[in-house]
Amino acid sequence: MKRFHEAQEYRALWSLQAGLCQITKMNTGLGRRIATWLIFLMVVAALSAGVWRYAYLQGLEQLSARGRADLSLASDRLVGQLQRYRDLAVFLADHPQVTDVLRNKAPGPGRDFLQDVADKSAALDVRVVDLAGRVLASPKSAPGAVLIDLPFVRRALRGALGWGHGPSLPLTDRAYFHAAPVFDEDGLVTGAVVVSTDLNGIDYDWRGSNPAAFFTDNDGVVQIANRSEMLFLQRPDGKPGLIRADGAALDFEAGYIKGHEIWKMGWGPYLPDEALHLTKPLPVVGFIGEVLLDVAPARRLAVSQAAAVAALSLAFGALLFLATERRRALAHANTRLERQVVKRTAALNASNAELRREATEREEAQAALRRAQADLVQAGKLSALGQMSAGISHELNQPLMAIRSFAENAGEFMARDKPERVAENLSRISQMADRMARIIQNLRAFARQESVPQTQVDVTRVIASAIELTENYLAKAEVTLDYTAPANPVWVRGGEVRLSQVFVNLITNAADAMADAETRMLTIYIDLTDGVSVQFTDTGPGIEMPDKMFDPFYTTKSVGGSSGMGLGLSISYGIVQSFGGQIRGTNLDEGGAMFSVQLERAEMTGVAA
Repeated sequence: MKRFHEAQEYRALWSLQAGLCQITKMNTGLGRRIATWLIFLMVVAALSAGVWRYAYLQGLEQLSARGRADLSLASDRLVGQLQRYRDLAVFLADHPQVTDVLRNKAPGPGRDFLQDVADKSAALDVRVVDLAGRVLASPKSAPGAVLIDLPFVRRALRGALGWGHGPSLPLTDRAYFHAAPVFDEDGLVTGAVVVSTDLNGIDYDWRGSNPAAFFTDNDGVVQIANRSEMLFLQRPDGKPGLIRADGAALDFEAGYIKGHEIWKMGWGPYLPDEALHLTKPLPVVGFIGEVLLDVAPARRLAVSQAAAVAALSLAFGALLFLATERRRALAHANTRLERQVVKRTAALNASNAELRREATEREEAQAALRRAQADLVQAGKLSALGQMSAGISHELNQPLMAIRSFAENAGEFMARDKPERVAENLSRISQMADRMARIIQNLRAFARQESVPQTQVDVTRVIASAIELTENYLAKAEVTLDYTAPANPVWVRGGEVRLSQVFVNLITNAADAMADAETRMLTIYIDLTDGVSVQFTDTGPGIEMPDKMFDPFYTTKSVGGSSGMGLGLSISYGIVQSFGGQIRGTNLDEGGAMFSVQLERAEMTGVAA
């Protein structure tokens, strides 16, 4: 009794200790899971941030490429519009009316002429000045005005083309000028023609177009823009951005991301709040082209990609968490089971023994199953070998007939003392022997579940070989062959030996089918309309049962005749299928049958087998 109480106390203490250990393990496991999740969330945040930055940089690169293309188009458009007026100034410099104005100092007829030119060319003003820079004739400027202080006028009076920009009051506050020198017969400068262009008319059609583009002069003042609120803004000295003409600063902040200049602005609803800034110098017209591209789409795309990565990562983490919790629950259940096993060891010994016996029986059953499966595999191999052995006689029949024919011919030629013809027939016998070896190799490879590699085959050469093999057969059957070989090789995917056997089978079958026909003609045609299709058309009675003609051992020929066992079309069907092609047989309306062999075309990239 004392020992019984001691055992009870021992079991109670053991249970209490096990419970305390379990509680400690649970608390430790919970802390570890929380720490693991925090680390995982930090990794997901870092990964998402990296994806966002990479996607944002990629978006900026694409945006920069598109912006440079847009800026080039806008710059080319501006240069083209301004160059028209430069060409007009050069053209007018050689005009007789301008020369008369400079010689006679009579602005009346010249003014009318210049007015007509300005109206037709949409120029703001056209002026003729003398060497002193005084205006002699102009449709809109008063005669006598002195323009010698303008740099482009002085350049023109020195014999070179001049250009510039500035106000042309009272006509416009933004104008562009082209000045062309006028030469006399001796090549001396006698004056200049100044063509003024209203820049308001140039950028009027650009207003509101995307993206925001503007052109600044060498002083950094915006002279042309497709946003009217940007006109006459100017760049501060040595700093990015723009300020008002009176020096008042605008809401602006500039930053750089991997070489990309980003402007953060709050300049109105028609300008982006955050934009990529690009520039392009235009020395031909004295401007710098600039463009502001909204980076919000690139940022949104980067955010969506980062969110997708974060969502996928969190989903993966959730699945991993569920799997871990399931594994933990299973481990907890296993622990409880182990405690129950410790308490009930004696009662479960018999059950364990029974389970071991059942496990032994199951292993024996699995071993028996594996042996049965091995026997079935071996039986399948023997069945396949039996099917192939049944077709060997049919596969080798035609080459053997050719060897026999060539051997008989060699004997005849030897009797006639024609050794060159004997050598030719012996060579052909050797070729037929090699051909039989290749056929046997193919059959052996098929029996071992091996496949002969497909090669590039000239189908015209294969047809010629098949015709050569069946030439005597067709002659004995009194069959006329109609075949014209193409001028160039026709390359298809396949094996030369097996494809030749298909053609030989089709030719001999056609000859046998026409045995009782009055007209015996076999037509072979290569159709290149859709891939490569070799067609064999005969004048026989047609196909008796088209749905069974490719079944093994199906034949309409008499038993004991010269034909085989009904395996020819079945074997041919399998050969063509292995090439990735199709073989079909149809009856013709005018009588007879046509077998079509559709093959895959191959480009000649090397020496074909």
